[in-house]
Amino acid sequence: MHRRRATRVLAASAAALTAVSLSACASSNRDNANNDTKAASGGTLVFGAPGDPAMFDPAFATDGESFRVTRQLYDGLLTTKEGSADIAPALSESYDVSDDGLTYTFHLRNDVKFTDGTDFNADAVCANFERWYNFTGLAAAPAASEYYQNVFGGFKDTPDVPSLYKSCKADDATTAVVEISQVTSRFPAALTLPSFAMQSPTALEKYDANNLSGNEDALSYPAYALEHPTGTGPFKLESWDKGNGEVTIVRNDDYWGEPAKLDKIIFRTISDGNTRRQELEAGSIDAYDLVAPADYASLKDGGFKVLPRDPFNILYLGINGGNVAGSKANPALKDLRVRQAIAYAIDRETVVKSLLPDGAEAAVEFVPPVVDGWTEDVTKYDYDPAKAKQLLTEAGAMGTKLRFYYPTDVSRPYLPDPAAMFEVINKNLVDAGFTTEPVSLPWNPDYLDAVSAGQADIHLLGWTGDYNDAYNFIGTFFADAGGGQSKEEFGGFKSPEIFDALKKADAEPDPATRTELYQAANKVISDFVPAVPISHSPNALATSDKVSGLVPSPLSAEDFATVAISG
Repeated sequence: MHRRRATRVLAASAAALTAVSLSACASSNRDNANNDTKAASGGTLVFGAPGDPAMFDPAFATDGESFRVTRQLYDGLLTTKEGSADIAPALSESYDVSDDGLTYTFHLRNDVKFTDGTDFNADAVCANFERWYNFTGLAAAPAASEYYQNVFGGFKDTPDVPSLYKSCKADDATTAVVEISQVTSRFPAALTLPSFAMQSPTALEKYDANNLSGNEDALSYPAYALEHPTGTGPFKLESWDKGNGEVTIVRNDDYWGEPAKLDKIIFRTISDGNTRRQELEAGSIDAYDLVAPADYASLKDGGFKVLPRDPFNILYLGINGGNVAGSKANPALKDLRVRQAIAYAIDRETVVKSLLPDGAEAAVEFVPPVVDGWTEDVTKYDYDPAKAKQLLTEAGAMGTKLRFYYPTDVSRPYLPDPAAMFEVINKNLVDAGFTTEPVSLPWNPDYLDAVSAGQADIHLLGWTGDYNDAYNFIGTFFADAGGGQSKEEFGGFKSPEIFDALKKADAEPDPATRTELYQAANKVISDFVPAVPISHSPNALATSDKVSGLVPSPLSAEDFATVAISG
């Protein structure tokens, strides 16, 4: 990670900025260019995806496979610069910020249309913001609009939960003015998220896009999200053969920017990593994601390209502190000494060297070093099984039994081989004086649901950053989730010191001071040990030698419009 310390978000405080010109600081990935599809190379790319998408309405998506597709179908006001996490222009060429940091004026591209032929303009921008703000019923459930709630908070009909969003107005067709209720480090960086992509107001209304059914545990999406996603992106949906795990998208010949080079992309679900590699080697697919570290050398020797992403993630061992009413978590985990013993028990260096690819590093906190707010000055828990045993003895907790959850049927950027990771860490814990009860569950929804509900004593999980801001990591994990306690995943711990530190840092308008406050928050979190940071790890895509133009993104936010295939 230290190799990319220069990569910083252009999120200098809203209050400190009066005129930010994105077009001046970074050229768009899809700059307005000759919209002549004759320049396209044509052809079809078959991409091996690790899992199925859930649907194609990014406002309701939470999974990487849905976002992988929707990034090609939609544009946001802002995006990230190719190959980095820095802000770049998209549908907004530039923006201005008021002196108080509460009013953002977005200057929009002209002559842009949605794929249903309707105009993208400032009215469409405001319609999207108002759509999110006015979610009700199941659309307002955390399981449906998680990213909106993480960034903006409450809705119009939840006055008891404050909202970051205040208003939006169209000064003219290419000028949208958005007001927020408080300064936050999350805005406008969060607008690079695919969740806040611009969608056709006409299509949203036509297909009743907000009409979710089912229940919070099993949401059913309307036809818009399944069959009629309508954005301004370089591709549009052709079909989704859900039974066979295939999504087909085709080039949008009326795209506002440089047209996609490919005629078509087929995203084919291949859940097993070995099978994905074999399909590439056999020529059945042209590229795939989440290459196993052990396969790097053989793929390169076979003439294939391995494209590593820069690390922008964290793998952690979650700890259930058992503070949620009715929790079945081991009460010993409320004792700081027991949590410290877990931290001292884990041999991070062995994990990094034996299970992760070159470029991985042991984590000392929950923020990657590239993000402002990372600091060397935190309490560190180097591998020390003797110290772990001493702490357990002092706490009267030697032999404490932990239900250790880990996922199956999945490979994540931060966790390429969950079973192998479990084996190493489980042995560390047993050697340090714990006993364990292994529990393995399929990743989605069983494992994720169980962990979110606080069913595990300890669990393996991680996070790939959405945008370059410390709150996107430590705020997502450890901020007050309501009622003065953390998320159930971490046992609903109660730490006013952590909650206040995160709230104060997020609201600080001065960038330098905000960095110091996030550093202070990281120190407080490290002392409390709500979980154990393990590693930051690169992950990679692989392609045949016929594929060019695929630029790996640290956010896993690859733009397939630049990809070409020969032969």
